[in-house]
Amino acid sequence: MNVWPLRFTDVGRDALLFCDEAGGFFRSDDAFLERYANDILTEADRDFLLAGGHSFEEEGDRHHVGFAARWAKRQFVPGPLEYIILVPTLRCDLACRYCQVSRVNANARGFDWNEATLNAVLALIDSLTSERIKIEFQGGEPLLRLDLLSRVRDFCRRRFRSAEFVVCTNLQKVSEEAWAFLAAADTFVSTSFDGDALTHTRQRTLDPAQTATFLSNLERAMTTLGTGKVSALPTIDPDNPPAPDAIIAGFARLGLRSIYLRPVNYHGFARKRFGQGDQQLWNAYYDRFIDALIAYNAHAAEPMEEFYFTHCLRRIFRAGHHGHVDMRNPNILGADYLVIDHDGTLYPTDEARMMTRIGQMDLSIGSVFGGLDQEKLQILNANSDNNFHEDCGQCVFQPFCGVDVIDDLSRYGRIDLSRHETAFCRRHTALFTRIFELIYTDDAATRRSLAAWLGVPAFDPALAPVHK
Repeated sequence: MNVWPLRFTDVGRDALLFCDEAGGFFRSDDAFLERYANDILTEADRDFLLAGGHSFEEEGDRHHVGFAARWAKRQFVPGPLEYIILVPTLRCDLACRYCQVSRVNANARGFDWNEATLNAVLALIDSLTSERIKIEFQGGEPLLRLDLLSRVRDFCRRRFRSAEFVVCTNLQKVSEEAWAFLAAADTFVSTSFDGDALTHTRQRTLDPAQTATFLSNLERAMTTLGTGKVSALPTIDPDNPPAPDAIIAGFARLGLRSIYLRPVNYHGFARKRFGQGDQQLWNAYYDRFIDALIAYNAHAAEPMEEFYFTHCLRRIFRAGHHGHVDMRNPNILGADYLVIDHDGTLYPTDEARMMTRIGQMDLSIGSVFGGLDQEKLQILNANSDNNFHEDCGQCVFQPFCGVDVIDDLSRYGRIDLSRHETAFCRRHTALFTRIFELIYTDDAATRRSLAAWLGVPAFDPALAPVHK
């Protein structure tokens, strides 16, 4: 019998977590590790490893092929370009303290698409080979140029068999014309709500009256557009965060069931005001938030989730769960999604756009007038996977984790640091450690939340394999 290489880590309580390269995992102990390391596996060990897909009898048998298929499914292979972030204007009618995009004032000139840029954007969209498209309008505040949004949407509806649109808006000033635009069945709203009115006022509006206007508009969106068409994302200052219970209560009151909890992003204006932040402080707050969600879900008729925690949990159990572009491996840039700025410049991610905007590093990859810079993309993508990195190769969480070259460049100006020294690694090591802690708990409330987050009726103990 041939055993696939197993990585392992101490998870406390005299237990070790083992994982193979295809993401198959189980918990065992030091005695098994000694037998495995010294090639003195017992018959029970061999039976367990074979049944769990961690070994095979001979090359080409069903166990060997099954492992290869699971490993391949964990590798992200980009499809055609069909997700585009458009920034028709940098102008905004708010001045949020943690703004990451370096917006300009609402009355500034020269920060919107002109006719030539719009036509070039539409020409690029028209050249795509996919039969479907998703357009995300960002800014600035995109509703300041509702005319541009309408022209793009009208074009895409004619051009593609399936089209979906997301408007990222602060919902501060919404005209009746804008409400009518947002009411379309193929159009969705993404906004920012920092959990409670006091925090939202401190970080975004700086004015209780403006916060009241925003909350009124958010409630109208939930009522008239429907809960399935509206998402709201809180941005958290780890040095002064709202209580987790306050955020959960605020979202539940509005009928929102998914919370994407984000620390202040290290980009744009926020870079100067907040710095990189304390990763340990964020991890501790995040743990408290997950605890609060589990406590809430224990008695709630409709459970709530933290989006990123749920996404990473599903990556463990579902090879091929690649939906979130910030968590893929390999994380190929400039392939299936693209960012087009207010001046027609192309970027691989929104964060790359922010870095270029503040003059930190030019990470543009072309323009709508001249096309993609393939040479620059090739350089960025040379380090876009974690499969063979010397640090990641020893990590038990590697099959579930991703890569963020842009974040490393933003924080450190380089990509050759040891992975465990990066904020990305510290965050995800803590996150996956916590997820596996919950997977192996016997607590009924925790298992209720896990089942809800995985979309199954109940959390089967068989999902947490143990070998002695």
